[in-house]
Amino acid sequence: MIGSLRGRIMWKWAPQLLLEVAGVGYEIEAPMSTFYGLPAVGNELFLLTHLVVREDAHVLYGFATDVERRLFRNLLKVSGVGPKLALGILSGTSVEGFSACVTSNDIAALTRIPGVGRKTAERLIIEMRDRLTIGGESVGASAEKQHSGQEAEAFSALVALGYKPIEATRLIKLSDPAISNTEELIRAALKSAAREKGA
Repeated sequence: MIGSLRGRIMWKWAPQLLLEVAGVGYEIEAPMSTFYGLPAVGNELFLLTHLVVREDAHVLYGFATDVERRLFRNLLKVSGVGPKLALGILSGTSVEGFSACVTSNDIAALTRIPGVGRKTAERLIIEMRDRLTIGGESVGASAEKQHSGQEAEAFSALVALGYKPIEATRLIKLSDPAISNTEELIRAALKSAAREKGA
């Protein structure tokens, strides 16, 4: 099993990218939650991976965080959910958002994800309820712990302002890592969002 890869991005075209590791190019499929945070082509990247072996192909999936990979693996255990749909779910909602849908029995929100019908949404809620824990805490809580200190405060503020958790995380990553003040970090993230809208 290939557990992780570190290499240089040769190209990326959602949901696929090519990562060159020691002269070998690995084709990887990644959810949009990971894709949003990818650096530019030519830069180094570290991804956690999951290998799916089929009769006609070996497909490698890549994730920016362990929480995303764990959710992907748990989704594969749900009857009727294959890698393609699991990737679609991670692309259509955040880990926190999915966790909230399952714990609140929000079938309507899940069916808004492309490829998820009512029956699938019902199965996800029933079968994933007991799997949404990592070390005794909810997946959503674990995901939020990826942010620490001022990042966690800025993350909460951006979500409160209406940004999706995935987008809030991406905007924080775009900010100068030297920033150590929460208010400055929020301002920098909002400026990045404004620049992107004006582009």
